[in-house]
Amino acid sequence: MFEIELKPKEFALFRTYIYEKVGISLSEQKSTLIKGRLNKRLNQLGLGSFGEYYNYLISDTSGDELTFFVSAISTNVTSFFRESAQWKWLESYLPEMIASKKEKKIRIWSAGCSSGEEPYTILMFLQHHLSDFESWDIKILATDISSKVLSHAIAGQYDAKQVEQLPREMVARSFERLHGSDQVKYKVRPVLKEKVLFRLYNLITDPFFFKNKFDMIFCRNVMIYFDDANRQELVGRFTQLLPKGSPLLLGSSESLTAHKDILKLVGSSIYKKI
Repeated sequence: MFEIELKPKEFALFRTYIYEKVGISLSEQKSTLIKGRLNKRLNQLGLGSFGEYYNYLISDTSGDELTFFVSAISTNVTSFFRESAQWKWLESYLPEMIASKKEKKIRIWSAGCSSGEEPYTILMFLQHHLSDFESWDIKILATDISSKVLSHAIAGQYDAKQVEQLPREMVARSFERLHGSDQVKYKVRPVLKEKVLFRLYNLITDPFFFKNKFDMIFCRNVMIYFDDANRQELVGRFTQLLPKGSPLLLGSSESLTAHKDILKLVGSSIYKKI
């Protein structure tokens, strides 16, 4: 494999295209990242320059190459029960949410669900803290812009190392151990999987078609890729989908400077609609 240089004019083309398509804002420092992560792809396609790859990208009407490009330049790092301080806060918040319910129905959106650990964690959390979990009508909408990570999420299969930090009783209740392979794997049990609706979704360009509101929205480590204008627009849309008193949970490195008239910081990157 030979290394192909990414020229400033070529980077500018990618920068404009990806912003218009998915709202991701690439700083000048990302030029090296794109060059490093996409050189192998250019060699696979037999292309001799990033200019050729740009033409290949914009001419792909299937959208598959755009999905590949987005996956390549973003970082899908996640784990079960990530952001431990937030789950601790949710332990104290859950009784308040349950007490406000007129019917036993819970609706949650995991926006930017990556390979599925977040929506499945939400369900394991509810299963652990609701003594009558089976009697609740629970649905998790789990969306991501990458079809690659969504395929992993839908399969719901994880290596032993990915579940080793979970309590043994939780693993036994929430996963099936798969046999017959050299590597031990765990598959999310149907009782949890059937409660998740996975969808390919672009938070910036796709319409907010939702008819009903969510009890909480998780959008963690997603908005770090957006500029201020898109962040403010997205948070504004989120707040319209939250009832008063419901939380919006962001990543620990994310904070909001706008919308202080409608969102109040109540925990570690947790905002409540006021």
